[in-house]
Amino acid sequence: MAFSLHTSTLHSLPLLARGKVRDNYAVGTERILMLASDRLSAFDVIMGEPIPGKGALLTQMALFWFEKLGPHGLNLCPIHLTGEAPESVVAPDEEAQVQGRSMLVKRLKPLPIEAVVRGYLAGSGWKEYQANGAVCGVTLPAGLRNASRLPTPIYTPAAKAAVGEHDENISFAQTVDMIGLDLATRIRDISVALYEAAAAFALTKGIIIADTKFEFGLDAAGTLTLMDEVLTPDSSRYWPLESYAEGSNPPSYDKQFVRDWLEAAQVDGKPWSKTPPAPRVPDTVIAQTAAKYQEALQRLMG
Repeated sequence: MAFSLHTSTLHSLPLLARGKVRDNYAVGTERILMLASDRLSAFDVIMGEPIPGKGALLTQMALFWFEKLGPHGLNLCPIHLTGEAPESVVAPDEEAQVQGRSMLVKRLKPLPIEAVVRGYLAGSGWKEYQANGAVCGVTLPAGLRNASRLPTPIYTPAAKAAVGEHDENISFAQTVDMIGLDLATRIRDISVALYEAAAAFALTKGIIIADTKFEFGLDAAGTLTLMDEVLTPDSSRYWPLESYAEGSNPPSYDKQFVRDWLEAAQVDGKPWSKTPPAPRVPDTVIAQTAAKYQEALQRLMG
């Protein structure tokens, strides 16, 4: 991608919403153009500086996984892609903004669940386990360490929050209250199957997928459909296999590099409060973050 795109400005389609990374535009009443910008969010705050090429890379990786896991591959779940070219629905002068970083998808009724699957103990899960021996209500064996592989992957859903707010971890029983037993059970079982298939493949490429989150929606016929992004370094914790050692945080192929810098950043002589506005991210940190994303893509897809 020859230029960085922090915020898209399409005039030919109505804007539906801007998320942390994606700008969604309505294409009639039945389709959405999902455009991945180069924005980076950390601690639920959007940085002012884009990561060059990030949107195209995330899109390429999501398309790779949709192909592998969807109807053309393992056929684990229907997916939201229409198969049509995103460039076909915008004006000629907007094609450069769309090319390589967009997906033309079915317009679905999104379900209010973040379907999180964890195969390893990391991040907030590790902190919670240290406190009470469980993660999101799932009791785990004693004696696990930071980054330990779990005996079997666990499903730890969250309730989706508005942009700028934190998703809230909830129990499986709470998801049943929200969307009913049948849907809640199918989302759980499909999510674990998707994670296990992806994690097994990634391992052959020297990548550990420690955890990930999926999003689902319903089409007009009520078909449960995998949507949004899937298995990218923004929605998953990617670790290099050769650096993995139980007991410590492996270096990850995601925005952890920026998070670490922000943890130490000072604003007006004080640690940053993790509220907007974000401090200016130095060019060196941006370049190193871009390189991490690129390395993940090259490893995975060759």
